[in-house]
Amino acid sequence: MRYFDTHAHIGLIYDDPIEQLLVCQKAKLAGVSRIVSICNSLVDFKQVYENLKPAEYVYHAVGVSPSEVNNPGKDWQRFIEEASKLLRVIAIGEIGLDYYHKFGDRRSQIELFIEQLEIAARLGLPVIIHNREAGKDVLDILKDRLPPAGAVLHCYSENAAYAADILDLELDIYFSFAGNLTYRNARNLHETVAFLPLDRILLESEAPFMVPAEYRNK
Repeated sequence: MRYFDTHAHIGLIYDDPIEQLLVCQKAKLAGVSRIVSICNSLVDFKQVYENLKPAEYVYHAVGVSPSEVNNPGKDWQRFIEEASKLLRVIAIGEIGLDYYHKFGDRRSQIELFIEQLEIAARLGLPVIIHNREAGKDVLDILKDRLPPAGAVLHCYSENAAYAADILDLELDIYFSFAGNLTYRNARNLHETVAFLPLDRILLESEAPFMVPAEYRNK
């Protein structure tokens, strides 16, 4: 069986360029045929993209995560638009809202999120969405502003009822699950996976985070 890891923070696993390439190669040998590399900041994207150029099975998303809301970078909008033209850049992300951590104020997060949704719409690219305790606002925004190319709700953490609300919108939105799906107490995720159509489910490692239960504390 071959796997497609839709969300991995390669730059957070290793700083060294050679180690980054090696960990991707190890994943490929283990059966991961494709990887989408995710970066939280544009500085990280520039470095990791250059480091992983030789790995033709690694694709990339570019965007500013809510963690960088107070410092998205100089001319960040232009950077994203230019980076989107690079080989194997396939999405805008990760972007979204995080009300769990204190990443600036909510208004600023929402403005950053909406602006990147608009960029994605202009570029014809899908978005990879981070949602941490911000489900209502994410849903309300996507109702009117989802780019035509669709979205992935990465590391899904809501419940089946929320997933049903998403499906009721009849929009091109997919649900990606990470290692926390294997946690015994993650009943909301177990119920959601059982409820969702198979063609809406994606898998991700969220490496180096969300280690599957079998490998925690190792």
